[in-house]
Amino acid sequence: MMKDTVAIATCGLTKQFSSHVAVQDIDLEIGAGEVYGLIGPNGAGKTTLIRMLATAEEPTLGEIYINGDRLQRDRKHRTIKRYLGYLPDDYPLYDDLTVWDYLDYFARLYKLRGPDKRRRIQEVLELVQLTHKRDSPIAALSRGMKQRLGLARTIIHQPLVLLLDEPVSGLDPVARAQFRDIVTALKEAGMTILISSHVLSDLEEMCTSIGIMELGYLVESAPLSELYRRLSRQHIHLSLIHSDMHSQLATLLDNHPLVQQWTCLKQERKGDRHPHAQPDRSTNAPAALPAQVDTLSANSSSTAATPTQNSSSPITTYGAIPYQIEFSGTDQDCAELLRSLIHQDIPILDFHPTHETLEEIFFKIGHQQSS
Repeated sequence: MMKDTVAIATCGLTKQFSSHVAVQDIDLEIGAGEVYGLIGPNGAGKTTLIRMLATAEEPTLGEIYINGDRLQRDRKHRTIKRYLGYLPDDYPLYDDLTVWDYLDYFARLYKLRGPDKRRRIQEVLELVQLTHKRDSPIAALSRGMKQRLGLARTIIHQPLVLLLDEPVSGLDPVARAQFRDIVTALKEAGMTILISSHVLSDLEEMCTSIGIMELGYLVESAPLSELYRRLSRQHIHLSLIHSDMHSQLATLLDNHPLVQQWTCLKQERKGDRHPHAQPDRSTNAPAALPAQVDTLSANSSSTAATPTQNSSSPITTYGAIPYQIEFSGTDQDCAELLRSLIHQDIPILDFHPTHETLEEIFFKIGHQQSS
């Protein structure tokens, strides 16, 4: 029997189609109330895994537990299915029905009747922002509205566990933002959500944990904060008001144990026409230099380099001197670094910590599978 705090668990879960093993020996545990993002190349086994969790596909080997109840082979699982809401990437819509009639049909399938049924339909229409479309034919809805209607159908019976397979595929940024808001509201209501998507920036905003699949294996599964700590380099974007304190800043950064490398992003002065000129290799204040950069490892001399790609770029006022710092410390360590800069009267205009994005982490992991 699984712990009450675990909503989804698998043990040795495997699915084989003829000679092809789509899912291989997966041990997965998702806590109640989590939003778990599942990512990986096309063909990695994400959809097959979700279909097995939704009881739409029989596993070849292994065990599945939903809210502590074990799925048994060749059973109808009526009780467990009441816990589950499953939105596949090819869910059915009936264009000749109105929005209300569509939800009414599925509500009746889940044995909702009378005032309870009407109240629940009104609740989900309000949640997915389709109340004003209740009498519209489904054929007249936009793609984003159809996607939200599919989600409304999936939660009509108030499931405890929600399984979403590529729910934002093909949606524009506005529709994706609306979908994220709905998922956040469902999480706040206590629902456990597993969502697969190729839009990793969306998952960063919604998810508490991330699983990465490849060639049927679950190669990573951890809280998002842990993935950032283990696999993401942290950068600090810093700007000086003027260059007079460059040497003092350089000394502090060179001697800081958590500074791995730092870069002075020397601005091109108005009128300079030497974008390919060699950068100054000293650590003196960067005056009248072309648009090159000096990159310094802590306790080392300067070498020419290009800046590392980051999740955001430094925002500076013209005339300010921007720096990029590769930093291995915690948020508290960042605060201590800022405090020491201020204590030494170094005139800081901007201090902005960032970390590598989920997409950058994904590409850093060595992949053996192509989409």
